[in-house]
Amino acid sequence: MALTEQTRADAVELAGRYPQSRSALLPLLHLVQSAEGTVTPDGIALCADVVGLTTAEVAAVATFYTMYKRHKVGRYHVGVCTNTLCAVLGGDAIWGALSERLGVGHDEVTSDGLISLERIECQAACTHGPVMTANWEFLDDMDVPRALEVVEKLQRGEEVYSTRGPRIGTFEEIERTLAGFDDGLAQEGGTDDRMLAGLAVAQERGMTAPEGPAESPLVALAQQQKSEA
Repeated sequence: MALTEQTRADAVELAGRYPQSRSALLPLLHLVQSAEGTVTPDGIALCADVVGLTTAEVAAVATFYTMYKRHKVGRYHVGVCTNTLCAVLGGDAIWGALSERLGVGHDEVTSDGLISLERIECQAACTHGPVMTANWEFLDDMDVPRALEVVEKLQRGEEVYSTRGPRIGTFEEIERTLAGFDDGLAQEGGTDDRMLAGLAVAQERGMTAPEGPAESPLVALAQQQKSEA
């Protein structure tokens, strides 16, 4: 796929959601990734033009965050958490099994372009370790047989559902969602007792967060800038 006039129109619309257009850069990078499957020089140039930055500034952001790819990934990008907790619970074994079965290593793509693998340091889901993701959708409490089953289903074109979310879409579909465009799936999935354990303890003990100012200074500044625009 290539960047189109519709991509540019979507980019302009995204930038307009923010008091300062440069604040839209991260969503914009997801948008160009959804259009081309990676962050290309053309995508960087589009982002720079829309938000008024140099291409060097945009490239600096695109190369800092690992979710932005400068090379093609698979139709399904599979991440395996191998940080300490997930590793000792089985993450290292899952990584080894998937890498051996697919014949690819970190940030590599299968020859058919379907699956790519990434070792991920932490997915912020330790309550459900070992954790995998497929196109950033969570697959919790994994083990080697289940991990292999997920990948085999994706290879066969079968539907796979996130443990606490919707059907796992293609990399490009999920990237458009991350850019901020509604996919109609926000109500699918849910939470469980482990994820809400901290909230439950706080409620049992009557704990609450301290009240903040009636109006955040940042909100006030944004409103002022918007009225002056």
